[in-house]
Amino acid sequence: MTHVLISGDELLKKARSVGQYYGFTSFAVMAAERRGARAAASEAGAINVVPPPPEALDPAGVIVAGLLSQCRKLGVALPLGSQPLFLWHSNLTPGRPTPKRAFVQFHAIGTERTLAEAVVIRALMALTRDLFHSEPVVRINSMGDRETRARYLRELGTFFKRRAAMLPEECLIVAKKDAFAAAELAIARECAENLPSPTEYLSDASRKRFEELLEYLEATETPYELTRELMSRGTHWNDTCFEIVLPGQAGVAPRRVAWGSRYNELAKHMFGQATGAMGAVLSLETSSGMLARATTGRARFVFVHIGEEAKRLSLRLAEEFKHAHLSLTQEIGIESLSEQMRLAEKRDPPYLLIMGRKEALEGTILLRDRRTQEELVLPVLGLTERLKSVV
Repeated sequence: MTHVLISGDELLKKARSVGQYYGFTSFAVMAAERRGARAAASEAGAINVVPPPPEALDPAGVIVAGLLSQCRKLGVALPLGSQPLFLWHSNLTPGRPTPKRAFVQFHAIGTERTLAEAVVIRALMALTRDLFHSEPVVRINSMGDRETRARYLRELGTFFKRRAAMLPEECLIVAKKDAFAAAELAIARECAENLPSPTEYLSDASRKRFEELLEYLEATETPYELTRELMSRGTHWNDTCFEIVLPGQAGVAPRRVAWGSRYNELAKHMFGQATGAMGAVLSLETSSGMLARATTGRARFVFVHIGEEAKRLSLRLAEEFKHAHLSLTQEIGIESLSEQMRLAEKRDPPYLLIMGRKEALEGTILLRDRRTQEELVLPVLGLTERLKSVV
């Protein structure tokens, strides 16, 4: 696999497609809808929130903080209630030149559920496959909550003191200021034998969250690797962190294309109150050129689902619909059936796909023709092929 530059148009087109299938709203679309809501923006801006200085954040943190700042200016205020914000954004703008370094970010703001991590991971895996035509590797770890990080920081300090005679001097110098950075340096220098793993010090709450996420990934047949060396630095990240890596081939080393984590602390800083938040950034070099104007159309199917079983199936069906070139969208983070139906009506699709707990357990789904109100019960197995012949 050679290092190939992706065009900005291709990246935007595929990010837009993946975002639709997995239920992420485009930040550009949300911004256009909210620019007239000056009263809401004024109310949300009542709390004076100052972003952390760039030097306090790593590169991914700078990108995430920038998006959260824009959300504040548009009037996004917390709490979000029963409708968490699943959002995607890029620094690529139609009608403008392509930047040398492009990024696409996916976020789930306003939810503590591990479903958020699963959806972000699945969406980024799908985008990576589409861009590079290669099966990505998902590497995952947990740094835990504030309690866990404090405990782990003490263990790292002890580690560097006890092994001072065996470690490079540069690691010891860095450890005096930032033990997490020193741990990453020791890993990079391949001298991290017996380095303590953060998962050994997880609080009960963090351990439960991490186990729930792994169960979610396994239930949705999402392959992953547990990677004890993967870490997140800074107090703005918490709990799960992951990276998406392209495997090395024919003398080409594996390379990271995306990195993500929970960032509850950063969201609290930016919005002025506590909230659950999860996000990830895909970053890559792009070929130069003027970006084409975007063209969008309504989805043919809107998927409405209730219950954990249906939510899990929705992740797998999103990929099947994408491969079958059947346009689908959904509001995967919303629990309320009535709210999902209200948003589906706004999208005005020709067809609804409806799945509750009963249907999910039976392996069926309800197809409703919105024009005639006729309904068909279809098996999930082979659904996309049947839909091609039915609609």
